[in-house]
Amino acid sequence: MEFSTRDGRADALKGQCLLVTAESGGRLGAAARAIDANHNGVISAALKRGDLTGKSAQVLSLADGATRIVVVGLGKLAEASEASWLKAMRAGIDAVVTSAAQELVVCLDGKPVRRRDACWYASQLAQIAIQTTQRVDQLKSKREEVAKLVKLAIWVEGEAEQAAAVRGLRQGKAIGEGASLARELGNLPGNVCTPSYLAERAQALGKEAGLKVQVLDEKAIAKLGMESFLSVARGSAEPPRFIVLRYQGSAKEDPPVALVGKGVTFDSGGISIKPSVDMDEMKYDMCGAAAVLGTLQAVARLKLPINVVGVIPATENMPSGKATKPGDIVTSMSGQTIEILNTDAEGRLILCDALTYTKEKIKPLLAIDIATLTGACVIALGHVASGLYSNDDRLAKELLDAGHTAWDRAWHMPLWDDYQQQLSSSFADVANIGGRPGGSVTAACFLSRFTRDMKWAHLDIAGTAWVSGKAKGATGRPVGLLTEFLISRSGGDRSAAA
Repeated sequence: MEFSTRDGRADALKGQCLLVTAESGGRLGAAARAIDANHNGVISAALKRGDLTGKSAQVLSLADGATRIVVVGLGKLAEASEASWLKAMRAGIDAVVTSAAQELVVCLDGKPVRRRDACWYASQLAQIAIQTTQRVDQLKSKREEVAKLVKLAIWVEGEAEQAAAVRGLRQGKAIGEGASLARELGNLPGNVCTPSYLAERAQALGKEAGLKVQVLDEKAIAKLGMESFLSVARGSAEPPRFIVLRYQGSAKEDPPVALVGKGVTFDSGGISIKPSVDMDEMKYDMCGAAAVLGTLQAVARLKLPINVVGVIPATENMPSGKATKPGDIVTSMSGQTIEILNTDAEGRLILCDALTYTKEKIKPLLAIDIATLTGACVIALGHVASGLYSNDDRLAKELLDAGHTAWDRAWHMPLWDDYQQQLSSSFADVANIGGRPGGSVTAACFLSRFTRDMKWAHLDIAGTAWVSGKAKGATGRPVGLLTEFLISRSGGDRSAAA
């Protein structure tokens, strides 16, 4: 999709489709009033008829000759929030996407959410447009008609606002396409998106984006002493892969930010097998890995002046005669022994070796792991916020701020030593589960044992990586949070000058 900005007077705007907003009670902003006056009062007429009330997320499509005018309700501006504005814009753009319009001009009339600027509005609109036009029917025998909308422009007043909108569209396009890649990979079934397939897509991304990509096979993984990782892969006929991607945007000697993504391409639970209901959704257990790939794509397209390394342990978790059994004890790459009491707590078993590898081989400035790790996090936070744990409060705050800026929010959870005792084992250094109380916390505490002497954060995205129900599908989160964090860390993007 092409993105651009428009300047000049609002009443001079032309295009196949114009999107304007109305407040509760039908009050129109200056741009909407100017467009109404230039299009034979079609909006005013709708107000008089009572067709338009300005209720939050109400959408009314009007026409004046060849021009479509889509009016979106914002509700009471005094009560407007990021969530309500985004809901309204999604409804409006969705209405345009289902029409025959190929071009859309969105009028940013004022600032409904006062604490946000034109950069934020533009970035979010670009991301919404990309997500709304994305299709998930690539494996259907009869595919849906491709969305006709191919161009989106944003109108704002003033040079400073124009410049901010240009920057926002550039960043929103990169983030939106990165999230789109993450959604595409997450939505693929387990018989397509295997560990080997994930490695192939990483290599393809490397060629496209100029990344250095290394893929380790089972023999190389074993040579590194990753017995914990391999204990998860043991029950599957699909061979595991350990994927490392390197983006160099600053001096070679600058230590990188490491992103470690859980890549369980299908999680049956292993011998501790899951219930059959909704087990199909366990194809989403590699959404952490997908988010790493999507973020690296965004970073490369923005040409951020920072070094980033992506680390992905990829495997299936399946039951078989070779599968790891509850009660088995394995030795991790760090040398710590682990009693595996539940084979369905497998994410931490592959991540602990990946984090040790990151610490010892990559020596990063900091590491962030991203994982659909625990159902307990869904119980704690629902599907709104990702769970955030960190051994460094300043890093945690940076990530929280990035999530708030990107509107891809997280919530800071405790990582206190008090919880560590739940992981005690009579037979090994640590057990891989700590019981039902604080399950998301004890999972993070388990990982923290492998991140000592390394600045580290953990994002549990089990509640935010995908949605269930009729609109089932991967969300692409937290590509927005991670990319915004890296933009902030690097001091901006260089893509405009490239």
